[in-house]
Amino acid sequence: MILLLGSTGYVGNLFKQLLNSKSVAWTSVSGRRFCFSGKTELIKDLKDFKVSFVINCAGYTGKPNVDACELDKGNCLDGNAILPAVIRDVCGELGIGWGHVSSGCIFSGERPDGGGWREEDAPNFSFRRPPCSFYSGTKALGEEVLGWKETDNGEEWPKWDHESEPEGFVWRLRIPFNEIDGPRNFLSKLQRYENLLQARNSLSQLDDFVKACWRCVEDKVPYGIYNVTNPGSVTTSDVVELILKHGVNNKDYKFFENEEDFMEKAAKAPRSNCVLDTTKLEKSGINLRPVEEALEWSLKNWKRENT
Repeated sequence: MILLLGSTGYVGNLFKQLLNSKSVAWTSVSGRRFCFSGKTELIKDLKDFKVSFVINCAGYTGKPNVDACELDKGNCLDGNAILPAVIRDVCGELGIGWGHVSSGCIFSGERPDGGGWREEDAPNFSFRRPPCSFYSGTKALGEEVLGWKETDNGEEWPKWDHESEPEGFVWRLRIPFNEIDGPRNFLSKLQRYENLLQARNSLSQLDDFVKACWRCVEDKVPYGIYNVTNPGSVTTSDVVELILKHGVNNKDYKFFENEEDFMEKAAKAPRSNCVLDTTKLEKSGINLRPVEEALEWSLKNWKRENT
C-alpha cells in the first residue's frame, strides 16, 4: 500500500493517475495534521493502512505564486520543512521507504564552470545563502532536515554531506508544465502574465517527472537526491517562440527590461532561475525527453482550460 500525501495538488493528482493506471493500491490522508500532531498520527496511519512506501507531494507554494509565501510564513515552514522531518523520522523508525517532492528553486544561475547544478552541490538560493524567497528557503531547509547538510570541502561552492543518506528519495521538480491548461502550468502562466522575465531555466514536464519518480521506486535505484528535469535548458523567449509557432496563443508578448525592473514592478520576493544537471538520474537508467521535445509535444497537444 502506498501512502500518497498531497493527492489533490498539481503534482499529487498526476501521481494518483499513474498509480491507478498501474493498479497500485494507494491511500491518501491530509499531511497538514502531521505538522501539529507530530509522529503519533502518522505512525498510526502507516500501521493501520499497512503502508510500504510514502510519497510526499504535500507542500506550500503559495497562490497565485511564491510571493504569497512571504505573507504566510508559518504555513510555508510547516508544509515545506516540518512535514518532511516528521515523515523522515517516522519512516525511519518503522523501516518504510519514502519519496519527497522537493524543488530546484533552491538554486540560482549555473555552476561556476557553466554547467547545471548537481545533486551534491549545496543550494545557493537559501536561508544560508541569501537573498532568496521565503519559499525557496523553506524548501532548502526541508532537504536539510531529511538528512543532508553543508560540508566545507575547500572549494568555492560547498557540497552536501552524503555520508549518511536517509532511506528515501528527494525528487527535485523544476517549473512544471504539461499539455493541460491550468493555473500551475508554466505554459499557462506565460500566456496570462502581462509582462515576462527573460531567464534561462531547467523545466520538468509533469507527466515525465511523475513517471521518472515512480521508476525510481519500481527499479529500486539507490536512495538519494535526484534532479528530475527534462535534459537541457531554455530561455523564456524560447518558450514564447514555441507557443507562437504552435498557435496556442498569438498575443503580443512583452518583457521586463531586466530583473531589477521585474522586482520593482511585479514581485515581492526574489525568483530562482537556474539550470540543473540530470546526469545522476540518467546514470540510474532513467531518461526523460529533452526539454525542447517535451515542450513541442505539450504545445502540439494543448488542451485549453474548461474545454
